[in-house]
Amino acid sequence: MSLTKAAAALQFNACDFFGTNAKPFNLLPSQTQRRSFFLKPLVVEARANARTESAKIRNRRIQKKFNGTPTKPRLSVFCSDKQLYAMLVDDQNKKCLFYGSTLQQSIRGNGNPPCSTIEAAERVGEELIKTCIALNITEISSYDLNGSRRGERMQAFEIPISRHGFLQQR
Repeated sequence: MSLTKAAAALQFNACDFFGTNAKPFNLLPSQTQRRSFFLKPLVVEARANARTESAKIRNRRIQKKFNGTPTKPRLSVFCSDKQLYAMLVDDQNKKCLFYGSTLQQSIRGNGNPPCSTIEAAERVGEELIKTCIALNITEISSYDLNGSRRGERMQAFEIPISRHGFLQQR
């Protein structure tokens, strides 16, 4: 049996199903209906590592809003698993006014035994304050944590800075 004969055999009246007089309908799609019959599959892609990326995205958004100037620079601090890195950044002139980390020998000292990273982080904060006094910097535009959490090294770094008045007491 051909396809047209099968289609003709499958035609029903709507009144057969619903009990009203209506136009007959066909169960097989016609040529005009076939185009819309095949739909494209919906593809939904999930973002990978949404938690780690969100901190980075948030940080980039903050950096766009707060630009450092020579008199009011941005304080950017990054705390890795073992070390702390701090920078005073002048975004207008694209210069780093101060850089200090717990890895520097001038901050660590050559004494026996060498100081811990927490003590070195506090010394980084003290060096930052000395540099700010030398450059006549009285305030910072923003305190950029680079998506890091506040751990022991970060808190030790914040002690001399909050004493100087850059940060509000937390």
